[in-house]
Amino acid sequence: MMALIAMLMMVMVISGCSQNTAATSKEITIGLTAPLTGDNAEYGQSFKNAVELALEKANANGGINGKKITLLANDSKADPKEAANIAQKFVSDSKVIGVIGDFTSTAALAGAPIYQKGGLVQLSPTSSHPDFTKQGKFMFRNIATQEQEGPLLADYGINNLHKKRIAVIFINNDWGIVAKDNFIKGVQKLGGEIVATEPYLPEQGKDFSAIITKVRESNPDLLFIGSMYTDTALIAQQARKANFNVELIGTGSLYSEELIKLGGAAVEGLHLTCSFYPLDPRPEVQDFVKNYQAKYGKAPTMFAAQAYDAANLMIEALKAGATDRTSLRDKLAAIKNFPGVTGKTSFDENRNVEKDLTKLIVKDGKFVPYNP
Repeated sequence: MMALIAMLMMVMVISGCSQNTAATSKEITIGLTAPLTGDNAEYGQSFKNAVELALEKANANGGINGKKITLLANDSKADPKEAANIAQKFVSDSKVIGVIGDFTSTAALAGAPIYQKGGLVQLSPTSSHPDFTKQGKFMFRNIATQEQEGPLLADYGINNLHKKRIAVIFINNDWGIVAKDNFIKGVQKLGGEIVATEPYLPEQGKDFSAIITKVRESNPDLLFIGSMYTDTALIAQQARKANFNVELIGTGSLYSEELIKLGGAAVEGLHLTCSFYPLDPRPEVQDFVKNYQAKYGKAPTMFAAQAYDAANLMIEALKAGATDRTSLRDKLAAIKNFPGVTGKTSFDENRNVEKDLTKLIVKDGKFVPYNP
């Protein structure tokens, strides 16, 4: 008990010192936690690129009352232990006023209790696990949850693609389980039949042949894959190699050019949803696409767009008068109808958002809107 009291007192002292230092510093520091290396590196690098672009624009326009905004990026590797270590590091750093990240729900959830105790905002651009923002009032997200995306994907499969016998392969972690559960719930509500459900562990390796064999025996007409682009590309390739040519559908987690590069012809025709489409004619979208392309030599992904909006939401809170960790939380929570590149953002009382999702298909090696 004494040890627990001592730890909480230490967190309170750190938090108090941090607020004073953040308010009096000549610079404003935002932390970033994302997988900059490893299997999910493409996602994390797009986060970092987009956040840097947003801060660069804000600094070019004078910063916040003359103060320059700087980014302190750390590599979580999408590993919950690394994410927790980074959270402790950011909470203890008096310069950090708020944190963007992490990419995966599992990593974001690992850091959340530490950020909550330290009174430091954690704004995840992509954590869609329903429990993430339940960890405390300092947790925010600017993406739809799996409770919203799962039923939409079920509707896509049953009412647009006219499939009834549906199989599921999912990564057996926090995010994969809720993605699978909400999709299945939506399918069953619409009268579809789940004919197979096969989990796999993140550390099991890259041979999915045994799982594919089991799923094929159930004779589905649609396969939902609840996973990231690397594993999905492998599952698709190994399925096609086994002459299992079932149609594929997945979440917005698959919206990455790397999926098409790695999966090639095996992911042609794959269906998915996303919160960002680069051909959207809105000026803010076209300005972002042009500047991202000019700086990085490639088009932004949905995840870059999500991170860009997350950074601009923090900048908006700073412009509204946030000067320390607590006031950043309060100003962020008060934001309504912020015109981002992924649509208008307003946080509800639980710091969640509602986003319109677009249905896409991989066609001729590109992501294009699905038109029934």
